[in-house]
Amino acid sequence: MAYSSYYRSIRLAESLYCYIWQGRGNNCNTCLFANLLRGGHPHVIVDPGHVRNEFREPCFDYLVQAMEKDGFKIEDIGLIINTHTHPDHCEAIELVVQGSGASVTLSREEHEFYDIQGKKLSTMFGVQPVELNPLFYLGEGNLSLGSQNKVNLQVLLTPGHSPGEICLYWREGKVLISGDVVFFGSIGRTDLPGGSLSLLKESVNRLAQLDVEHLVPGHSTEFGSIVSGKQNVERNFQAVKLFI
Repeated sequence: MAYSSYYRSIRLAESLYCYIWQGRGNNCNTCLFANLLRGGHPHVIVDPGHVRNEFREPCFDYLVQAMEKDGFKIEDIGLIINTHTHPDHCEAIELVVQGSGASVTLSREEHEFYDIQGKKLSTMFGVQPVELNPLFYLGEGNLSLGSQNKVNLQVLLTPGHSPGEICLYWREGKVLISGDVVFFGSIGRTDLPGGSLSLLKESVNRLAQLDVEHLVPGHSTEFGSIVSGKQNVERNFQAVKLFI
């Protein structure tokens, strides 16, 4: 399989690129908000994923190559947003920081969970824990990125899959980056440390109230990856509620 087959690049808006993982093993989808920040590091990345997964697929190397095909370089990233600290979402953070000097942000609740249980969870999956040194914490509310090419994101604390997981809602673009809370036809697992089915149900119900045209989940399923179209998104929420 050529590197380009491992990721499918989807441009949802002028500034938003989604990299959909298509390898054999586990790895998350990655989002890139391009050319927002001032200075020499203008890009914002959400969940850079694994370095190398259980099939020894070099996930991060393939992400770098897929991004470069779209004209973006790792060294130009200025901010890393982490939805949650499971290794398939955060293992490559250190490599991005090393390559770009980017700052890191996540929720305080998720960082505290990572220090207490998350590092052990990484070890359980055979992954070397990474050092997360956030510049600031994300809480409920607005996160404004950029100046001229401004993107206003609503940060939503959505526990259930992980205690401090966040989702990102871009109201103007009607895009919801849902992490591992809700997928195409499925929901995130709750049997790992820190999981809670009752909290996940509350989070899914909350997300279902948003006006969304594009649901961008943290993983693809057998049903697909991105859910596009308001009616399709609404039907997807109706379907996933059957799992809870």
